[in-house]
Amino acid sequence: MAIEYMGIKEVNGPLVVVDGVEDVSFEEIVELTVNNSEKKLGQVIAITGKRAVVQVFEETNNISLTNTRARFLKTPMMIPLSGEILGRVLDGTGKPIDGLGPIYPEVKRDINGSAINPVSREYPRNFIQTGISSIDVLMTLIRGQKLPIFSGNGIPHDQLAAQIVRQAQISNEENENFAIVFAAMGVKNDVASFFRRTFEESGALERVVMFLNFSNDPVAERIITPRAALTAAEYLAFDKGMHILVILTDMTSYAEALREISSSKGEIPSRKGYPGYLYSDLASIYERAGIIKGAKGSVTQIPILTMPNDDITHPIPDLTGYITEGQIVLDRGLNSKNIYPPVSVLPSLSRLMKDGIGKEYTREDHPDVANQLFAAYAKVADVRALASVIGEDELSSIDKKYMEFGREFENRFLRQGKNENRSIYESLDLGWELLKILPREELDRIDEKILDKYYPKEEK
Repeated sequence: MAIEYMGIKEVNGPLVVVDGVEDVSFEEIVELTVNNSEKKLGQVIAITGKRAVVQVFEETNNISLTNTRARFLKTPMMIPLSGEILGRVLDGTGKPIDGLGPIYPEVKRDINGSAINPVSREYPRNFIQTGISSIDVLMTLIRGQKLPIFSGNGIPHDQLAAQIVRQAQISNEENENFAIVFAAMGVKNDVASFFRRTFEESGALERVVMFLNFSNDPVAERIITPRAALTAAEYLAFDKGMHILVILTDMTSYAEALREISSSKGEIPSRKGYPGYLYSDLASIYERAGIIKGAKGSVTQIPILTMPNDDITHPIPDLTGYITEGQIVLDRGLNSKNIYPPVSVLPSLSRLMKDGIGKEYTREDHPDVANQLFAAYAKVADVRALASVIGEDELSSIDKKYMEFGREFENRFLRQGKNENRSIYESLDLGWELLKILPREELDRIDEKILDKYYPKEEK
């Protein structure tokens, strides 16, 4: 039975304190009645003796200390779910904002999800094609993986996210069961409109569930948004047997909201002012990806974050890199050359790609081509450093070939149109075209049998 308490002790930003509570649980939902009419929802985030700290999901400006009633509902935060959420636009708490009416739920689920026994997990194998050469060939996204994108302010990660949503697909026989859950946290109205318009115009919206948390929404809602999105993804994956790609942008906004609430609680800050539990909090989001034995569906994650001051050692990208299975780093230098997408190849990697590419999954030459392109582009960096000292004219003939390769690699392989969708075979063939700029003896990362097939000896 829900108990109602009259009056509250204090209001501090998004937090209110209720005194004299009994039998209250952590993460329990609280209904606040303000001035006998307006209702607001909140969640218990701390309990000390008979004092409960409640995080309110809405504005707290008009909350009175005396004329506010707090009702503890004895349930965690739940969102309504059904198969009809596909094609819908929801706010950060899972309420429809597209004017298409309420969602009639088949089930209601706790946004915190359920723990997965590691023994029940299945190792990710099959790849997801994004249509972007640099990602598909060099840092392949595997179904069930969590692969973040590290970006910076002013770099077009929003356009890249939208392109991945429009183009992403898995093997043809299962593509009809493929859908996307897109969650945006702390976005401005124009950015939210860009995503919504792009998905509607491309026809992708019918297989997308959008969760939008705006920059002027309460900070507390930002904490809920990724969890609500992942709850919807898990429902579609493990109840409906679908393969779900979850895109979360921007995790920096989420971490900033976490820091703000931590500060309001009076907690002792850790690195750069973020709470000491930032690692475990991010892990509770990122670890909600994977494949479960016996279940038909899967959840794959692409969290996107903007690195403050382009600093990859900042706590948010640093901890994200620890938890996730690789990273795709976007480069400001490439962006300034008008190369889109500006993927920085050398610091990027996908730790699971080795087991999801090759003969049975993509094409037999894929691992060798990826290794050789990495090695050749790393050599390009050395040659460019040398050329900056002695001048390009003084380089050896081999080094000049590498300079040519570097230019072509950036202009033809990395650069592609915002609506250009390349298949994995087109991307690999393009990789071979570029490798043929180099003499055959320089291709030391490729097996001779593969070389004979794709780089005939007469084409030196």
